Amino acid sequence: MKPYYSDDAVTLYHGDCRELTEWLSADVLVMDPPYGIAYDSGRQRENLAASIIGDEDTTRRDAALAMWGDRPALVFGTWRIPRPAGTHTRLIWDTKGALGMGNLKVPWKPSDQEIYVLGYGFHGHRDSNVITCAPVQSMGTNGRLHPHQKPTSLMARLLDKCPPGVVADPFAGSGSTLVAAKQLGRKAIGVEEFEPYCEIAAKRLDQGALNFGEVS
Repeated sequence: MKPYYSDDAVTLYHGDCRELTEWLSADVLVMDPPYGIAYDSGRQRENLAASIIGDEDTTRRDAALAMWGDRPALVFGTWRIPRPAGTHTRLIWDTKGALGMGNLKVPWKPSDQEIYVLGYGFHGHRDSNVITCAPVQSMGTNGRLHPHQKPTSLMARLLDKCPPGVVADPFAGSGSTLVAAKQLGRKAIGVEEFEPYCEIAAKRLDQGALNFGEVS
């Protein structure tokens, strides 16, 4: 299949990852799939969708993991939905108290997300499973380009502990994982089903090296 975008480090395909096989040639999977919670922000934001394709259930997540097998993977998710089979470690992304209002009937607001570790081969300094990193702001000039956009600084920290080789992201979204991989000098293969996000990711990748401290 002809790539939507390609450079010396990254190849991005437009399509459904369940129907493509190019990403399966990678060495480690890092993905932020639809959680299966039918997310709807309920807020009107200019140029930012309220939800994403396939978030009604975990069909896409589970299909991608079945295709990937027992190789190393990092998978974003939520405690509200059963974790992927084979999860042996849970990482916590501490968002510094910036994840919306949550359940207004209780005096706590959500300020974290979960990341599941599957397979082995991860390496590096053994530190806390809690990773503190501010999210991409939801509004403003440099605000989010995707409802679930992750900061490249977070993705870089995760990739730094991943096994060597090519990174696969079959739910590429606005391209944060691909951008982080490129910044780290790693090759990556991405797939995104919604073409407008392919366009956004391609533009970000085409900008070249970016500062990890920037809004991403």
